[in-house]
Amino acid sequence: MAPPRQLNALGRHLALAGFMGSGKTTVGEAVARRLGRSFVDLDREIEERAGSAVTELFASRGEPGFRALEEGVARDVLRGGEPVVVALGGGAVLSNRTRSDLAMRAFTVLLDVDPDVAWKRVSGTGRPLAQEPEEFHALHRDRQPLYEEVADAHAGDADSVVLAAAGVHVATGAIDELEELVPGDGPAELVADAHVAGIHGIRAQVALGARDVAQHEVPAGEAAKTPAVLERLWRSLSIGRDGCLVALGGGSTTDVAGLAAATHMRGVPWTAVPTSLVGQVDAGIGGKTAIDLPGAKNAVGAFHWPARVVCDPSLLATLPDDERRNGLAEVVKTGLLAGRALWEQAEPEQVRACAAFKSAVCLEDPHDRGPRTQLNLGHTFAHALEAAAGYALPHGRAVALGLLAALRLSGLPDQLDLVEKVLAPERARVDRDIAWAAIARDKKSEGGAPRLVLLDAPGEPRWGVELPEADVRRALDELIS
Repeated sequence: MAPPRQLNALGRHLALAGFMGSGKTTVGEAVARRLGRSFVDLDREIEERAGSAVTELFASRGEPGFRALEEGVARDVLRGGEPVVVALGGGAVLSNRTRSDLAMRAFTVLLDVDPDVAWKRVSGTGRPLAQEPEEFHALHRDRQPLYEEVADAHAGDADSVVLAAAGVHVATGAIDELEELVPGDGPAELVADAHVAGIHGIRAQVALGARDVAQHEVPAGEAAKTPAVLERLWRSLSIGRDGCLVALGGGSTTDVAGLAAATHMRGVPWTAVPTSLVGQVDAGIGGKTAIDLPGAKNAVGAFHWPARVVCDPSLLATLPDDERRNGLAEVVKTGLLAGRALWEQAEPEQVRACAAFKSAVCLEDPHDRGPRTQLNLGHTFAHALEAAAGYALPHGRAVALGLLAALRLSGLPDQLDLVEKVLAPERARVDRDIAWAAIARDKKSEGGAPRLVLLDAPGEPRWGVELPEADVRRALDELIS
C-alpha cells in the first residue's frame, strides 16, 4: 500500500500546476517571497538551459522534443534538495515521470482558471498551443483530468495557495466537512472542553460520519494546559497511528491536545478545529503545542504540525464579547506585522488574512529559529503578565498590553494610539517582581536577558533585540496598576 500523501508543503517543494493563463508565475513569485523560498519558473529554466525561447524550441524540436526537455528539467528541479516554489508549464503534467516526482517530492496546488478567461489572457501572445480558441478549449478539457490527478489542493490566489500549503482550510461551514477534511479513514478521538462540546461537539461527531469517534473532556482555558490534564489524555487515548486526534476548541485546547498527539505513541496525526478567534487567527496554526508550568507559560511543548487545520468562521457566532476582544488583539498584532489594517476587515476576512500570514511565516520557519520569532510581538510582556496573574489574565488582554510595551520601545506613537483606540487595554493588577522574574524565564531570553520583537514601522519587524534592562523594566511597569 502506498503511503498517504503529505497534506502540506512542510519540507517539500511547493508546485503550482494549471493551464496556460492561470497565473502560475505571478502567484508563484508572490508566494515564494512570502515563504522565503527560491522561485523556479519551469519554462524560464528550460529557456536558460537550452539558450532558446519556448516558441523556438517548439518550432525546432516539435512538441515531443520539447516535452522530453521539459521532463528532464522538471526532474532536476523536483529532485533538488532545498524546497522551492516551482511554477510548472501547462503541459508538464503530461509526463508520467513528472507526475511521479510531484507525488513523491512536492505538494502540488492547482490554480483553477476558467478556459474563457485563460484564452483572453494568452491569445495573441504567440504561444504555440494558443493559436485557435476551439483547439485551446479542447486542450483544456483533455488536460484537466491530469491536473486533478496531481493536485493536492486547489487555489485561486496567493493567500489560498499559502493556506493550502500549510494544510489550513478556511471556509464557512467547514466543520460539516470534517469527514472529508480529517485525514485517513481510521478512528478519530475528539478533545474539547465541556462548554465547547455542548455547543459544537454533536455537530462535529455527526460530521465525522461513519468514523468510530471517542470524546475526551479537558478544562476550559489555561486550566487545560497542565501536566495533570496531559497525563489524563495520555491514559485515556486509544487511537494508533492510523487514527487522528481532533482538537475542538480554543487555543488552550489545541495546545494541550496537540502536545498529547505529539507524544502519544511518539506521535499520531491530529487536526485542529479552533472555535475561538484567537485559535483561528493564531493559536491553532503552525504546529506549536505546549502546557504551562507555574510562572512560565508554554514552558513544555513540541512542534507537531497538524495534518489539517479547519477554520470555520461561522463557529465564532457563539463567542462572547470578551473572547472576541481576546482574538482581536491577535488580529491587531498580525496587522502590525503585515503592515495592513486587518482589524478593519469583516471577521471572516480577518480569519483568512491572519491565517494566511501566519501560515506563510511558519512554513518559512517551522521550528521558530528566525523569522517566526516576529509572531512574538508583544508576547514577552504578555506571557509575563499572564504568569504573574496565575493565568487568570485573559490572553488577549495580556497581548494588548504587551503590544503597548513593544510599540513604546519601538518609538511608534501613532501605532501606540491605534492599539489604545482599537483594544482599549486596562492595566493588569499583578506583582511587578513576579512579572519581571517571568520575563527572565521567557523562551526567547538569553542569559536571563529578554530578546524582544520591535517594529521599525508597520510591516517592518525586528526580532532578537536586546535593550537596557532599565528600559524593559520601565515598559513592563507601565502595564501594571
